[in-house]
Amino acid sequence: MLLSQLSAAASPLTQEQVQKLQGLVAELNPIQQAWVSGYLAANANTAALSGTVGQPAVPAGDAAPLTILYGSQTGNAKGVANQLKEQAESRGLTVKLISMSDYKTSALKKEKFLVVAVSTYGEGEPPEDAESLYEFIAGKKAPKLDGTQVAVIGLGDSSYEFFCQTAIDFEERLVKLGAEIAYPRADLDVDYEDEAQAWITGALDVFEPQLKAQQSAGANVVSMPFGAPVAAASQYTKQNPFAAELSIVQKITGRDSSKDVRHVEISLEGSDITYTPGDSLGVYFLNDEEQVEAVLAALNITADEQVILGKETLDIRTALIEKLELTQSYPSFVEKYGQAANNAQLLALVEDKAAMREYIEARQVFDIILQNPANITAQALADSCRKLQARLYSIASSQAEVEEEVHLTVGLVEFEAFGEQHFGGCSGYLAQRAEEGVSVKVFSEHNDNFRLPSDDATPVIMVGPGTGIAPFRAFLQERDAREAQGENWLFFGNPNFTQDFLYQVELQGYVKSGLLTHIDLAFSRDQAEKIYVQDRLREKGAAVFAWLEKGAHFYVCGDANRMAKDVHQALVDIVKAHGGKDDEQAELYLKELRSANRYQKDVY
Repeated sequence: MLLSQLSAAASPLTQEQVQKLQGLVAELNPIQQAWVSGYLAANANTAALSGTVGQPAVPAGDAAPLTILYGSQTGNAKGVANQLKEQAESRGLTVKLISMSDYKTSALKKEKFLVVAVSTYGEGEPPEDAESLYEFIAGKKAPKLDGTQVAVIGLGDSSYEFFCQTAIDFEERLVKLGAEIAYPRADLDVDYEDEAQAWITGALDVFEPQLKAQQSAGANVVSMPFGAPVAAASQYTKQNPFAAELSIVQKITGRDSSKDVRHVEISLEGSDITYTPGDSLGVYFLNDEEQVEAVLAALNITADEQVILGKETLDIRTALIEKLELTQSYPSFVEKYGQAANNAQLLALVEDKAAMREYIEARQVFDIILQNPANITAQALADSCRKLQARLYSIASSQAEVEEEVHLTVGLVEFEAFGEQHFGGCSGYLAQRAEEGVSVKVFSEHNDNFRLPSDDATPVIMVGPGTGIAPFRAFLQERDAREAQGENWLFFGNPNFTQDFLYQVELQGYVKSGLLTHIDLAFSRDQAEKIYVQDRLREKGAAVFAWLEKGAHFYVCGDANRMAKDVHQALVDIVKAHGGKDDEQAELYLKELRSANRYQKDVY
């Protein structure tokens, strides 16, 4: 069988694994392909004979493993789950690590030791890969879990209202089914690394005696008989980013556009960073020096005063520019700064969540400081702030096309407040302060929930208004490089054709070459009645449904709160109108598409 003919039913590999294998094979000559084939065959035979290569032991009989289920939108929860797995195995424990999207719900009733690592995004919603399990454990078919020991760790962002809501929901629902809490839930903010490590240690201390006792009683263990070598992960991570050169920052909206969008190119030369279309790039940035000077002046703190951040000692000015968050505000800053400044008004907000939400939504961190000056120490200021977090951007390029580069499509966040122009932390840095040639710290963040189909003959529909075009530029580059035969249909929208048609020349080139089978455009301000991508979808509803019926994959990238919901409703209407279904049946149709990884979203 040719690799291009592999299907999910015929192959033991995941879609992403098939895609990676296809990419590798395409780069090899016949001699290299023969060598790799022989190597894999020999390695698999060795594994089958020895029962020890590459895979953790799976217990026989009644011995249950520690099952770790993760639901991850950007990769953080997956990273924590992997840490837990590694540390559990280092203690000699048997572990089963599974994405919630791959987990068979029929296995839930058999679990004895269960850890859930899950993130929350949007308005308290579960990540894409957790949706099915999240709904299952709230439904009538969920099994009784009497005797199951469970521990939940949640990741979120306290600047959002429904902080770690998904983790809270998972724990409540599992307990309602009869599970016992083995270790208290942790709700972790964006600066989560140290607390996650402490939680992992504490949870394993609880699970280890029980697991070892029952595994010893369970007699022999056997190992999985397949052990293909695993590619080494990059040495550059969120904790250890790569210092890359910022090659190009180019404005790609017109002079009279209401938006300022930049095409950014970053060199990865000298790194081992790889990425797949659908992945994101994490970018660390520097805070505005003028804002830092204003903060120090307002608090009467000298720039060279030393502070301690973790295990590092440095001057407060450098800490504020390079290490601490000064733009995105969050409740814990208001509380800590209010306590340090002994500010009764700020502390009153801590007791009123609605008032707190309204207060921080209108202000960046430096606004809060400048509007509430106080005599506090440099260390108190540093302790009030959380670590500066990298911003994640959908990658707008394929390495098959750009090789040792990575491209981004960055919309400048800007707004007027309190008589001053405000800018987003990272977008303001990239668009206005960073000069081409400077070093920026970056890392790749894999997104297994947003992938091209492994079969190059599969048609794809892409909906990406505004900067949501980014991953679809990568998709098109990848499909072009692979000479994929599948049809491609793009829906793109923005305010004005003359000002906001991002990557117009490239997209028109793809139409001319035949790579883009269809492109439908929605420029909302070019006529009296506003037209959006969801309107174009409805206009082409019959054809869209026909594509879905013939196996097309459907992708959405962009705003989560409005656009993605409007597109979803448009899809429901399309399935009802052209598939002869009611509301419930249409939702079930789309749910089945999601379960088959044929309806994927990268929304923010």
